Amino acid sequence: MKGFTWIDMAILIVYLAAVLFAGLYFSKKEMKGKEFFRGDGTIPWWVTSVSIFATLLSPISFLSLAGNSYGGTWFLWFAQLGMLVAIPITIRFFLPLYSHLDIDTAYEYLQIRFNSKGLRILGAVMFIVYQIGRMSIIMYLPSMVLAKLTNIPISVLIIVMGVIAIIYSYTGGLKSVLWTDFIQGSVLLIGVTFALIFLFAKINGGAGAVFDTMFNEGKFLAPDEKWFDPVFLRSSVFIVLFGAGLNTCSSYVSSQDIVQRFTTTTDMKQLTKMTLGNGVLSIFIATAFYLIGSGLYVYYNQQPQLLAEMSNEVIKQDQIFAYFIAYALPVGVTGILLAAIYAASQSTLSTGLNSVATSWVLDIQAIVSKKEIPMKRQTKIAQYVSLGVGIASIVVAMILAESDIKSAYEWFNAFMGLVLGVLGGTFALGAFTKKATNVGAYVAFAVAAVLIVIIKYNPFKVAFFADISSWAYSLISISVSVVVGLIVSAIHRKVKGITEEAPEGSTVYTARIKKTEEADKA
Repeated sequence: MKGFTWIDMAILIVYLAAVLFAGLYFSKKEMKGKEFFRGDGTIPWWVTSVSIFATLLSPISFLSLAGNSYGGTWFLWFAQLGMLVAIPITIRFFLPLYSHLDIDTAYEYLQIRFNSKGLRILGAVMFIVYQIGRMSIIMYLPSMVLAKLTNIPISVLIIVMGVIAIIYSYTGGLKSVLWTDFIQGSVLLIGVTFALIFLFAKINGGAGAVFDTMFNEGKFLAPDEKWFDPVFLRSSVFIVLFGAGLNTCSSYVSSQDIVQRFTTTTDMKQLTKMTLGNGVLSIFIATAFYLIGSGLYVYYNQQPQLLAEMSNEVIKQDQIFAYFIAYALPVGVTGILLAAIYAASQSTLSTGLNSVATSWVLDIQAIVSKKEIPMKRQTKIAQYVSLGVGIASIVVAMILAESDIKSAYEWFNAFMGLVLGVLGGTFALGAFTKKATNVGAYVAFAVAAVLIVIIKYNPFKVAFFADISSWAYSLISISVSVVVGLIVSAIHRKVKGITEEAPEGSTVYTARIKKTEEADKA
């Protein structure tokens, strides 16, 4: 039994200081206006790619993915393969569209496509509410685990995490966030890879013993976990993979924290590289986490006395990897891996702060303002919003530390995740149809949202709803949004005598035509 030593503490402190100074270094040039929101055009694609990866991989994933395969099977690993669905759709349809329109935010697209400031504001509000709640939870959950391992008060860990992210988000804008995300994502990748190699070396039989257990003891897929169900809305590998792919695709096209990375360039080659790079990193790290979980299952079954020496709390599957880091890894490496957990938190937090500030200024304040806001003023407002939202998130996280978070966390993420999925349906309606109107988009959003909430909570006790997998919600919401949106739009066009179609360049069809024309000229 080793635990968290003063050497690990020193490494963690040095790491946090390094992240802070790196953020300040990349923010030494004063960023104003679009540079604050979109960077200054000097950020390499591979930096942005790692930043997207670090943004999507929250500390919750860091702790729970290994726990999934330790306490269960690899069934949910197929959700990570959803990238194979999301990335081709994003590259084929949405990246050319966003590149052609040269948008500043995800929700600017809704205004352009539907000629509706209201839809732009609606999308921004839903995103901001979701992000504030998510940032608070992301500060709390890893701090809770680290507090147990390090004996540092949880409030101190929350404040340190929040303050560091606020400082470099406030001073440097998106460029500072992207470079610090790159550092933190790299630390995470290196640390997890080392942990996997070290774990396999500690297991009698090594990787062979792990794979034997996976495939011979039902630890890859359980007998009741189906590859495909004829009623395809029920739980199966297929719906997990496909549904997760649509969820990820919705994040790629409608979540400002991801779309903001796509606004750093209009070069399709760069955009394609950063998207593919993120996909490779995401699938690699998810596979590494699941291998770690299976490895921990074998490791602790070979040495059951190690679990007996720990408290009962250790046996909780979502904490097993953190305790392995603290008690089994060499001194010093423990500090690096705990820094990696902190890295996953800070990268998500800093991205959230910057994207919320960007969306507030450009999607809400600039739209409702009666006169144009100067660039310098926009930047200053964004900095104040970053500061205010950061402080609010710290306060909420500290409140959560004194309450029962589990049920609130599950409810919040379930509900808001559904809403963001519905928002993705609105983007699909706009991008893939030429005749959808703003009225059709509003009604589609409302109908899809209400339907998914009814399916989720099933207040009318419909038996079929109880069998629908939550991974099918995105498929349902996108399908309903498109069908309802087209029907209502047809009625709206008929009643109002509307003959105009979507503005030029605002659908995947006209964006692809434009791209072909530009390629022919080149």
